[in-house]
This record gives sequence, structure tokens and C-alpha cells, in this order.
Amino acid sequence: MVKNSFISVIFQEKKEENIGSVEFQIVSFTNRIRRLTSHLELHRKDYSSQRGLRKILGKRQRLLSYLAKKNRVLYKQLISELDIRESKNR
Repeated sequence: MVKNSFISVIFQEKKEENIGSVEFQIVSFTNRIRRLTSHLELHRKDYSSQRGLRKILGKRQRLLSYLAKKNRVLYKQLISELDIRESKNR
């Protein structure tokens, strides 16, 4: 499905997939964010899902800021591959 295509894009050069890595977690959160966003377009008053989406967005943002400090080149590559816009304060 979609998750497998994201995994193959990110880890195409690595032979062993490390599902605990920061990159994998960001890809996984991005996949969940996209699914929840499409769900909320249909169900606008699903407040529990809105809260879950906000929590996932915060987790992904913290991981992205960690990755930006750790490895700026990998951060830029991941942002462009996942089509996530970079915030202005970086």
C-alpha cells in the first residue's frame, strides 16, 4: 500500500530497514497524517480524530527539528521526498 511505497523510497539504498530510526518514524507519521486529513475532510466534527492529528503533528515536528539539528542534508532530502514544507523559523 502507500506505507510500503514510502518505505521503499526512503530506504532504497539501505539493505536493512531500521523501523526505529527517525526517518522511518517521520515517514510513518506522515502517512498517518495524510490518512487522518482525508478522513477529517469527510467527517469535520470528529473531534477525537482532530486531537489525534494534532498530537501526531507535534510528534513529527519534534522529530523533524531533531533531524535538522543532527543531519541537515538528510533533513532536506526527507522534506523534499515527502513533500513537507519547511517552516519559516528554521
